[in-house]
Amino acid sequence: MRLSKLKNLRRLAVFALALAAVTLGVLVDSCSTADRTIDAALVIPGAHEVGNKACLDCHAPFVQRFPSSPHARVHLASLGKEGDTGCESCHGPASKHIAAGGGAKFIINPGTDPAACLQCHLETRSQFQSPHHHPVLEGRMNCVQCHDPHGSDIFKPAGGLAMSRLNESCAPCHRKQTRPVVFDHPAMREGCTTCHNPHGSLNRKMLTQSDPNLCLRCHAEVPAPGLSGQIYIGNSIHTGFLQMGTCWTAGCHTAVHGSSVDRRMRY
Repeated sequence: MRLSKLKNLRRLAVFALALAAVTLGVLVDSCSTADRTIDAALVIPGAHEVGNKACLDCHAPFVQRFPSSPHARVHLASLGKEGDTGCESCHGPASKHIAAGGGAKFIINPGTDPAACLQCHLETRSQFQSPHHHPVLEGRMNCVQCHDPHGSDIFKPAGGLAMSRLNESCAPCHRKQTRPVVFDHPAMREGCTTCHNPHGSLNRKMLTQSDPNLCLRCHAEVPAPGLSGQIYIGNSIHTGFLQMGTCWTAGCHTAVHGSSVDRRMRY
């Protein structure tokens, strides 16, 4: 009788392990996606790669400064030789483009189609799928509006309208938020990305944190010394204000990017 019970227990154990393996396989398969991005060379039907020197005649400024670009330090085997990264890694094989006399024919332009960028920048691609994001996938913006893929600095060159170098990519479109003010928000000196994720976020306005948590990362809540139940922020009692909403929805610090009239960030 005991031997029979042991055999039954073994059968149950084997069945449970098999069921767990099948369940795990189903879960793994359900989490995968058929259109996932892979690191593969770009394809233009009927075209083959010709190398950077063939691009030099028409695109000399780009080819000459590309070696200093961060992209030049990425090692891909797209030109048939390990360690080479060139124009055709992002623009596709150029033989038909050259034969057609240049122009927009038989070439991939990441400035109008982000697919070439997103095949490598997978995390950025996932961020663009967020509920709040810049409309790159929708075709109303493109990567080169904010990034220089050929230059030594992947961000746009200096000379923007912002208060600091980090904000110059945002300033041409967000002029109101980056205009000079008398009392600037110190966070702006660290850059817009201190509070915003430029590619996309689950939070409105592409904020990196939900409303109250965003400010309280720097402006910490602390119990008031000697006052039970009171909360101090910035040497002021905020207990009552915190019940009214967040730092700006409560109507207190509405000029979150900076103010010209009030050092406490109010209009």
